[in-house]
Amino acid sequence: MLRTVFTAGCVFAAGACAAAAGLPSAGMAVVQVVGQRGDAADAASAGSVGAAEIAARPLLRTGELLEFVPGLAVTQHSGAGKANQYFLRGFNLDHGTDFATFVDGMPVNMRSHAHGQGYTDLNFVIPELVRRIDYRKGPYAAADGDFASAGSARIALADDVPGLATTMAGITVGRHGYRRALLAGATAGNLLYGLDVQRNDGPWTVPEDGRKVSGLLRWSGGDRDDGWNVTAMAYRNRWTATDQIALRAVDQVGRFGSLDPTDGGRASRYSLSAARHGQWSSGRVELSAYAVRSTLDLYSNFTYALERPEEGDQFRQGERRTMLGADAAWSWQGTLAGLDLHNRAGVQVRSDRLSPVGLYTTVARRTAAVVREDRVRETSAGVFAETSVRWAPWLRTVAGLRGDAYRFDVNGRRADATIATPKLSVIAGPWRNMELFFNAGHGFHSNDARGVVDGVTPLVRTRGVEAGVRSEPVPGLETSLTAWRLSSGSELVYVGDAGTTEPSRASRRHGIEWNTQYTTGPLRFDLDLAVSRARYTQPAEEGDRVPGALERMAAFDVSYAPLGKRWSGGFNVRYLGPRALTEDDGVRSRASTLASARIAYRFNPRTQLTLDVFNLFDRKASDIEYYYASRLPGEAAARDDVHFHPVEPRTVRLALNYTF
Repeated sequence: MLRTVFTAGCVFAAGACAAAAGLPSAGMAVVQVVGQRGDAADAASAGSVGAAEIAARPLLRTGELLEFVPGLAVTQHSGAGKANQYFLRGFNLDHGTDFATFVDGMPVNMRSHAHGQGYTDLNFVIPELVRRIDYRKGPYAAADGDFASAGSARIALADDVPGLATTMAGITVGRHGYRRALLAGATAGNLLYGLDVQRNDGPWTVPEDGRKVSGLLRWSGGDRDDGWNVTAMAYRNRWTATDQIALRAVDQVGRFGSLDPTDGGRASRYSLSAARHGQWSSGRVELSAYAVRSTLDLYSNFTYALERPEEGDQFRQGERRTMLGADAAWSWQGTLAGLDLHNRAGVQVRSDRLSPVGLYTTVARRTAAVVREDRVRETSAGVFAETSVRWAPWLRTVAGLRGDAYRFDVNGRRADATIATPKLSVIAGPWRNMELFFNAGHGFHSNDARGVVDGVTPLVRTRGVEAGVRSEPVPGLETSLTAWRLSSGSELVYVGDAGTTEPSRASRRHGIEWNTQYTTGPLRFDLDLAVSRARYTQPAEEGDRVPGALERMAAFDVSYAPLGKRWSGGFNVRYLGPRALTEDDGVRSRASTLASARIAYRFNPRTQLTLDVFNLFDRKASDIEYYYASRLPGEAAARDDVHFHPVEPRTVRLALNYTF
């Protein structure tokens, strides 16, 4: 008999997460949850994170789920209801461009989005219902297409487990008006459910008044070899935002103040998806389909009184989107000239309809004028195939090819584009618990349809290569070292804040990453180090630096979860180095070092109290920094200045969870 227990930060399946929760595992069968970063990987930089590892780390924001990808940093420059800022491999990924994210097979990156290409908002996810995160970096996997040049992450949700139904209720309270209620569990009828309700004011002078509701229903059957699921998800959020402020305005409004107290937004997302996997015609087939309806109204004011001194520069970016898609993949074994082959082929189709997507000038959230409003239809079809060949017991290759076709339609104006992207991986070993990897491939990202019909390059090609080594020198110690390089033909993006498309130059990035994980008994240590260099390759008078590109990053995590004991806990620290804010490197951001800690006490097998502390040492750092011109109310002219969004001060949250 299997018993699934949902507790704060983890889906505890039998004994797999019992250590993290301090729950007894006697009398329970074990459902395997992969927590090793390199399991069955085709690259040294690829891996998986299981529920136990997710449970051990406190999350200030839902988007920080992506920080389980080594070297990826998550920050924020506005209200909590907005998509996060992401940094990886020398990219300021903005809200998601060049990093592809999927939840239960559904793409999260939004094309031709009102606020920015590739917009990735993970606020709809309930972290406790995440079963696993599979990640890979670079454009080397044939199954990854749009936005996957820097990498991709696939977040898998928990399935219902037949057996004794278990329900969990949790209440969390914290500083700055944070309140959270969570109800999650499974019924004997293979139905998984979850409801997450949150309120938060934050430390801001103008309270955030965030109100968020997320829900999930998932009906499933079968097992990992042959099974199916149908999932419905719903999410609504509204908030008041304190956007980044000019450094010179701190004396006027304070670090947590606002220059426009009516900034903020509303967002919603509703989805229905279904998946089926099993054996078919001497192979394995995987089928999935999804429908998503999402809305966003985002009110921002980044330049204050630059364009409209009397009424202010606030604007609204809004969209109403319907996204439909389906994926199919078939895997089968074969032989050629006595060599063992593992083949995989698939097709992926997606259609986005925005009606409308627009940019509007506003005053205190009242529409003053329409800058532009469009009806957009963007459709794509991708096909891929790859073959893994075992040349010798110590040598394997994976060769793949992907083709994508796009149609862009904006108010009846059309443009079409196609692209082919080859992939190659070479895996040698293991020798003495060591494997060597070489990966090369092409990737791409699409540009906003509104720019494409005006002549902007539709699909921008990238070229990547990396070499790495992964080893397990002693039991419990896994380490990997990767050197990589990525070139982009152009970083053309649609600038949603201005309603125009601006081209940038071709660029090249390279770097080194070192990731180490060590487990001994109830102790687990993780250390991630990353160094990167990003430069424009075409000379220009203003300089060759790529503004916002993160150059150095380090993260260290330790967790202690003894099986059957009452106390457990963890500690993590993250360092983000300084980065260029201008192309001539004349202005640089400040470095930041943030730490958080967790301590938990189990009163009995059903009741646990957890204390999380974020920004443990109360550092006065910035989540994000930009350099541009703005004009404060009362100023005679515009001024160039650093604009920043502060990290939240020391924040304490206390959670009580009870299973029944």
